[in-house]
Amino acid sequence: MSQESPHPLPRNTSRSAGMPETDETAGQRNRRLAHIGVAHAQRVLTGRYRLASQQEAFELLRQTSQQFNIKLHTLADAVLHTAPPDTDAELWFPRRARYSPPPLPNLAVDESSRTNHGVVLRNAMRRVLHITETTMGNVQLAEQGMLRLEKHTGLNQEFTEFFAFVRDSTTSCAQSAEQRQQITVKDVAVADVFDDESRHAILQTGSRAAHSVPLVGRKDRVVGIISSHHEQPLTDFTRAQLAALEAVGTHVGHWLLWHRHTIVLDALEQLHATARVQAGESG
Repeated sequence: MSQESPHPLPRNTSRSAGMPETDETAGQRNRRLAHIGVAHAQRVLTGRYRLASQQEAFELLRQTSQQFNIKLHTLADAVLHTAPPDTDAELWFPRRARYSPPPLPNLAVDESSRTNHGVVLRNAMRRVLHITETTMGNVQLAEQGMLRLEKHTGLNQEFTEFFAFVRDSTTSCAQSAEQRQQITVKDVAVADVFDDESRHAILQTGSRAAHSVPLVGRKDRVVGIISSHHEQPLTDFTRAQLAALEAVGTHVGHWLLWHRHTIVLDALEQLHATARVQAGESG
């Protein structure tokens, strides 16, 4: 069920993570956070395959992400959180079973786009905004211990930069992920929990209220959040609306896990094969 959250919206992650105040801009902070996982993955690949340099590892990540239409940081996150291949193994996943993508009812995804990450998330966001009767919203994915902003519509650059990364458990989106339930923020303007920066970032984009829907996969694993943003304070959603939103969260959550266990692992397999060739050439 929907509930009022005492901490309605994501705060700047440099604050929410308990990090000291700095003079870095939101853009600088976001580039730093985005680079952390990629840099770590570069070091892992360089050591694992005895590559000539971390730059070679970066090019391997970049080329593989482009080939499989996967974001660079998503591929890096998979490198870091997937059990490594056996030493000198020809295949990373020799016994992996493959499955067809799960159904996505009411998302208007045609057969040719059933495996397209961008199309599925865009249509899922549109479906949530249709149900909640608004034109502003965003999708966040759970990666590297954070919620990372993946898609958005109707929200300006100041908002999207400020909330590009969220890892504070006292935010509505993080609470939605943690509690595995929908969270409603009925009125941002009267909430007394915001600091001046957070309140400004929310209100200046035209959002007075928000609703977060967890994307839930198998075993109640939350893999992302879709949030709607509203120009006016909210009243409670109907049971039918909440049920329709829950269905979106379940179907898209299952699809995202399928994507991670199929397309992303395909990319890791290709990365492994290419790295073995490069290591052999340099050896």
